[in-house]
Amino acid sequence: MLSIVCVAGLCLGVSACGSGNSSASASSSSSASSSASSSSSSSTMDQIAGVTATGDPGKKPTVKFHTPMTVQNNTYAVLQKGNGATVKEGDRLCAQGIVYNAKDGSQTMSTWEKNTPDCSIIVSKSSTNESYYKVFKGQKVNATIAFGVNDQNSSGTSYLMVMTIVSRAKALTRATGTAVTDIPSNLPKVTLASNGKPSLDLNGYKPDGKLVVQPLIKGNGAAVKSTQTVDAHYTGWYADSSGTLHQFDSSWDRGTSAQFSLSQVITGWKNGLTGQTIGSQVLLVIPPDQGYGSTDQTDSSTGKVTIPANSTLYFVVDILYAY
Repeated sequence: MLSIVCVAGLCLGVSACGSGNSSASASSSSSASSSASSSSSSSTMDQIAGVTATGDPGKKPTVKFHTPMTVQNNTYAVLQKGNGATVKEGDRLCAQGIVYNAKDGSQTMSTWEKNTPDCSIIVSKSSTNESYYKVFKGQKVNATIAFGVNDQNSSGTSYLMVMTIVSRAKALTRATGTAVTDIPSNLPKVTLASNGKPSLDLNGYKPDGKLVVQPLIKGNGAAVKSTQTVDAHYTGWYADSSGTLHQFDSSWDRGTSAQFSLSQVITGWKNGLTGQTIGSQVLLVIPPDQGYGSTDQTDSSTGKVTIPANSTLYFVVDILYAY
């Protein structure tokens, strides 16, 4: 899926806290969240002049502007007001988008034709760049907004990203649903802190080389597809030769969830999360052949081994959304 807020290296500064990149915990390659790190610290965005849109709200708009045109980062224009529900604090937005080359007016990307809206935008004071927060909050569903992106390349190319908000829903911050009661007694035990962060007790568990997928909370949302991107909170551990658990990663400690394309994660994540429902919390026990096999995972800056080769991995994953 093509992300609207970050496509072909052109990123809107939606995230207040950086990219939320996936760490070695689940990604099989360097994976960036579709929310890009902030391109400007300004809390006020300048207006773009000379851009118009026509058409029915909520449908693909016809966008017009004079070319050649140069736009700057941290600029926007509301092209069409929405006629749906009002965007509120804590909402997750899904938006269809079109990218135009501002120099010649050509369309370089559109999600409308294949109906692949980007649902990565969460309107929150804690996770959204203040400038974009002020633009999105208070808009209504079906509003169309243009954002300027200056690629600062040698040809001086700049772009217009034209986003139409097609839905809003309260974003989950942790698993929510029905607690599962028939969990096998020999599995590792999970307890939750008040903020939702899990801790793990192996409970004498001995891995047998098979993938374990155990729902702990059954969410009420749609089933996750293997082709989707998952927004999740998670913590990951491995056990050393003495059976002592070591946490190697946790989105809870970073204070923001992470987004993973299931086509780019370790096999245990893809097999374990596919078919689970949004809102669920799942315990994964991932054998080495569905994790990192015989390869040490190391910290890119220090070279220190973070996950030893041939490790069985333990994850507790809260599935917040999939798109």
